Amino acid sequence: MDHKAFIATLPREALAQLNTTADAPGLRHLAGHVGLIVLFGSWIVFGLPLWQVALVAQGIAICFLFTLQHECTHKTPFASLAVNEWTGRVVGVLILQPFEWFRYLHLAHHRHTNIPDKDPELTGGGKPETPWQYIRHISGLPTWIAMARITWDNARGQIRDDFTPGRAKPRLIREARVMLALYAATLVSLFFTPLLFWVWLLPVLLGQPFLRLYLLAEHGRCPFVVNMFENTRTTYTNRIIRFLAWNMPYHTEHHTLPMVPFHRLPALHDLMQDKLGVTADGYATFHAEYVANLR
Repeated sequence: MDHKAFIATLPREALAQLNTTADAPGLRHLAGHVGLIVLFGSWIVFGLPLWQVALVAQGIAICFLFTLQHECTHKTPFASLAVNEWTGRVVGVLILQPFEWFRYLHLAHHRHTNIPDKDPELTGGGKPETPWQYIRHISGLPTWIAMARITWDNARGQIRDDFTPGRAKPRLIREARVMLALYAATLVSLFFTPLLFWVWLLPVLLGQPFLRLYLLAEHGRCPFVVNMFENTRTTYTNRIIRFLAWNMPYHTEHHTLPMVPFHRLPALHDLMQDKLGVTADGYATFHAEYVANLR
């Protein structure tokens, strides 16, 4: 059974219930995630014991907001369209990833999941296949460089990708220019106080490798086929990672029914867990196998 056949087996009422969005679960989850960032930020600011460790924890908490922004592109974490849109934009500034631009990239990713030359996540070299490529990928540096270049190019109107519709380009240009203005203001603030350096800029550099480790498991080493049960991986993990990643370790479930909000993915998993073609028993297990098979 492929993912389309599975969807066809779901009663219409069950499918409608799975796809129903709500504000309360998303706002509670957001409050918890933001609370972690405030907690670690305060730990750093007040120089409490092991504040250096808090730098990494802060970076992980901020960088994993990517999974929230990702959900906002689907307009699913909140019932309110305005909350989805503004949450995605704010997160985009924090992680240097233009929200409007990412929406179209991610739509193309879902349309052509894991298909070479079509899935934008596989362009520019695709997944790492050698030890050096793996180290470089996990460092996060290619991501920062790419996002800086894309934001700068978008601000200048130099939008070269083939997944952005022409009607959207004015919005992408405006978005990138606002982001650059905010980053300029951030740099100016550093002449008066190093606060943002310690609670934001340095932490995200330290936290990005952990996000790269997480994201590589979603499709890395999955077959190049159209069946979502085979081209996407669900990773069994603990509650902490599921919380930080907004339940996106249930990734086959997400790709099978992208409009199911994050808080209903466990229920969808219960319905399809015996049909999953590619799974991993934790991220450590996935990466141990991945590294062992590098060229």
